[in-house]
Amino acid sequence: MPEIEIRPALATDVPILMELDHNYMSDFVWQMEIQQQEEGQRQIGFREIRLPRSVRVDYPRPPKSLLVDWTQRDGLLVAILSDEPIGYISMMLNIAPLTTWVTDLVVKRRVRRQGIGSSLLLAAQEWGLQHESRNLVLEMQPKNYPAIRMADKLGFDFCGYNDRYFANRDIALFFGKSLR
Repeated sequence: MPEIEIRPALATDVPILMELDHNYMSDFVWQMEIQQQEEGQRQIGFREIRLPRSVRVDYPRPPKSLLVDWTQRDGLLVAILSDEPIGYISMMLNIAPLTTWVTDLVVKRRVRRQGIGSSLLLAAQEWGLQHESRNLVLEMQPKNYPAIRMADKLGFDFCGYNDRYFANRDIALFFGKSLR
């Protein structure tokens, strides 16, 4: 993994962070299935489906709206490599009691899959503990297979979903982890 520094974002970082490629490639999707069981009962499940080809997935939030979003976040940490911002993680408190909620995690395309996202998540865990959180929750799209794999690798458990959660009406998957 490259030698990176993780620190709170500065105003000078913001234009660079907005220009990062927020989109990603995926080979899998978590497909939701709803089955009617007995009267008044439904079974909802997700299954991992391999896509026929790699797809480019648009980020669920328009990058130009992120500037406004960041002003509403409680924390914004930046990964720095050779004095250049190469990734960030944004967090909110009080969406759920005693929980730090990760709303965005983005790494510059040329340095993806080198542990920088994992380092940002570990820094978010520390940030959450400093803010008296007991849990950390990640939100992501069902096509964000790279993030799903990373969450699994770091010990997060699938803990729910919300249909039509994002502005683009995509489902959000939630993965959580106890911090204590």
